[in-house]
Amino acid sequence: MNTQDAKRVLETALICAQQPLTLRELRTLFADELGADTLRSLLDELVRDWEGRGVELVPVASGWRFQSRPELREYLDRLHPEKPQRYSRAVLETLAIIAYRQPVTRGDIEDIRGVVVSSQIVKQLEDRGWIDAIGHREAPGRPALYATTRQFLDDLGLSSLEQLPALEAGGQPLAGLELPPEMQASLLDEGAAEPAAEPEPATEPAAELETAAEPAAETETDSSSDAPSPSDDALPPPASPAPESDDANAAQADA
Repeated sequence: MNTQDAKRVLETALICAQQPLTLRELRTLFADELGADTLRSLLDELVRDWEGRGVELVPVASGWRFQSRPELREYLDRLHPEKPQRYSRAVLETLAIIAYRQPVTRGDIEDIRGVVVSSQIVKQLEDRGWIDAIGHREAPGRPALYATTRQFLDDLGLSSLEQLPALEAGGQPLAGLELPPEMQASLLDEGAAEPAAEPEPATEPAAELETAAEPAAETETDSSSDAPSPSDDALPPPASPAPESDDANAAQADA
């Protein structure tokens, strides 16, 4: 089979496929007569052949697929005018924490967000196919460890977690990420995040919260330390008006 015929087979299979196709699945089209390197070369040629068109060939986490270009989304949405499902800020924040800090437990998420994570939020993300429990932490109670799935990457058009936008300290986890309409929410309107270093461990944000709370505690301690100490020198003389007024008030209270 020559190169042009092989490209036609690949192109037809990918257009007709309902799900992304892996290299292993694509090799079965040719009874494993073509190697992986040859397939990648043909796929790269197909990517170039479809440049400038409304449809593009892209690699995602589950394999290769044809998809419409993002700039044409607003026109295609007119074919399905129904309002897409919208997710709450809590759901998207939980998803972002799992995506950037995985694997994490519900306790890790609660330490970062500072609030209790309801079971309904976790179930909603599991039902959508974006997260899954991949194991348990060796700790009291053996809490479940959650991570994102290939479906999560496929829905974002990504092939790996390394393609997620980098985070800046204190930035919104999903800011700047190109999400499908059903994942859009007010959380995503904060603006793009600037590149930053590797995400910190899940336990550090809780420590930052404690550090941020320290100045307030110090202020309260300082204000209380400014009060005069109950030393003998600082005590008012017996005949001062304040004690007499306090005694009078106490007598009135007794009466």
